[in-house]
Order: sequence, then structure tokens, then C-alpha cells
Amino acid sequence: MEDSRGLVLIAEDERAIADIQRLYLSRAGFGVHVESDGLVALSQIRRLRPVAVILDVGLPGMDGIELCRSLRQADDWTPVLFVTARDEEVDRVLGLELGADDYLTKPFSPSELVARVKAVLRRTSGVPGSKRLVLGPLEVDPLHRTARANGADVVLTATEFDLLAFLMQQPGRVFSREQLLSAVWGQANYAAGRTVDVHIAQLRAKLGAYSPIVTSRGVGYSAAQPAVPQA
Repeated sequence: MEDSRGLVLIAEDERAIADIQRLYLSRAGFGVHVESDGLVALSQIRRLRPVAVILDVGLPGMDGIELCRSLRQADDWTPVLFVTARDEEVDRVLGLELGADDYLTKPFSPSELVARVKAVLRRTSGVPGSKRLVLGPLEVDPLHRTARANGADVVLTATEFDLLAFLMQQPGRVFSREQLLSAVWGQANYAAGRTVDVHIAQLRAKLGAYSPIVTSRGVGYSAAQPAVPQA
């Protein structure tokens, strides 16, 4: 089969798990490169420029958390899906705060992994014909997947971008965490509402005074036109 969907790099030190991931991703039309060491994986990500990275947290050489941190500090925003044997909230939240786009806990269905990769790449690719979204000094271009606040570029992960664009498409409407999980992540029940809260916090931190996100306590989130800060 021709690898028409692009290359996915798997960083996984458990051979059996890596082999299953490779098999299912290959069947779905992806090229696959596997590394079992974190330091080597980081070097290969920079060399091969994959369309997505599946990153085990517990890697030798350099763990997944540090690997993701290194990518983001170098302004490499390749979509990252964390995989871990642990299901502690601190692991999930830390991964998301570092800029991960999704999170899976072992054991998981390899079919679900493929679906998650496809969902992240759909978000990354943009939607032809989508109109620019403008709220005051904040402008989002869904086609080119760019965001600008008061004329300055804002670097967002694929998931952060999709969440912001979704809220801006219907300004003033309040969405529950479950609705946002369903619309942005494509899964209504796969993660706790804390996942949404972390991404909202990251968006607010990056957008600063130009953030349009409003919290409706006990209900959810909406987008409203932000005020222009006074000089």
C-alpha cells in the first residue's frame, strides 16, 4: 500500500506494543518509523519531520515528558499523542500543559489510536473555504491555521487552535465540557473535563488580554469579544 497519509514516528520501548501500532497505522496508509530510545527519537523527529508523533511517557534515554518539552521549546509543534501505562491526572495534565494534542492510557485499542491520529491531522490540515474568524483584536484563519492577537502571531497546538476556532464560530454560546470534548476531540467520554480546563488555561495564557474565552461557572465556556487593552 502506498503511504499517502505521511510518516508517523512512534517512540515506544515495548516492542510488542510498537509492532501493533506499526501494523494498524500501516494498514491505515501511514508510513511508520519506530524508535525505542527518547534521545534517538528526538533526533529522528528533527531529521524526518513526521506528520505526528506517538510518544510513550516512560522512555529510556529521555522520557516522553522531556522529549515533548524539547520539541515545544524549539518551536516544533508537530502533533504529539502521549501514551502511558499510568492514568494519574498529574501525568495527563502535565502532558497537555507541555503542548500534547491527545493522551491515551494503556491498554487501548489500536483502532482508537489510529482514529485519534487521524482526528489530530484533520485539525492540523485546516478546512478549505473556511472564513476568517474575528473577535475584536483576535483573528483566526481556519484555512491556514494561523492565529493573530492585535497583529502578533500566536503559536497554538492543533488542539488549542481547534478549540479556539470552535468557540469563535458561535460567539456568546456557552458549551459544556462534554460538548467541547465531543466537538473538538471527537470523543464525548474518553477524558475527564479537566482535559478541557487545561487547554482553556493554555489558550488564556497564550492570548493574554486578548483572550475571548469566558467561563460560565458550573456550565462551561464561551467566546466573547475581548476588550482592547488601553495603552
